[in-house]
Amino acid sequence: MQPILIPIDERLEGAGAALPVSGHIDEAGYSLGEHEFRLPNGIDYDLVLTNAGEGILASGMVRAHVVGTCDRCLEDAEFDIASEVDEYFLFEEPAEEDLADDEDEVDFSLVSDDNTVDLSESIMAAILMETPFVVLCRDDCKGLCPTCGANLNEGDCECAAKRAEQAAKESPFAKLRDLGL
Repeated sequence: MQPILIPIDERLEGAGAALPVSGHIDEAGYSLGEHEFRLPNGIDYDLVLTNAGEGILASGMVRAHVVGTCDRCLEDAEFDIASEVDEYFLFEEPAEEDLADDEDEVDFSLVSDDNTVDLSESIMAAILMETPFVVLCRDDCKGLCPTCGANLNEGDCECAAKRAEQAAKESPFAKLRDLGL
């Protein structure tokens, strides 16, 4: 993703000052694990940057329409994402003694040397956090037949009936049917 640099200038000079920032990113897609996702309409964001004294707080919403591949039937799966951004950009890196014991590996961002903040990582992190781990075209997706590969959402194949018939023939109790009891 291209950087989204916002200058920290006189509009955010004093503590409590706020600057609304909104826009559109023409991002084609992203990946998460082994999944590839397309963003046909890009990403829209609507954020507010607030001077919180020791840094800049970026908060707001990002929205995107996402197209991926269904994990069960391999057809397109579409969903909408509306996620919150909540990122704190410090003016200076905190001293080691200012961090609590449980904050040894705290992830924080800094206002850059040229007095800007890059919102691209925060926006993409918000998109990733709302992307489902299991991607489905619909909640009741039946998937593919493990034998012939037919899409079971489009109709049943003969494989399940054949497997049931074969299992009945191979059952150790199959001979009991012939007794006529």
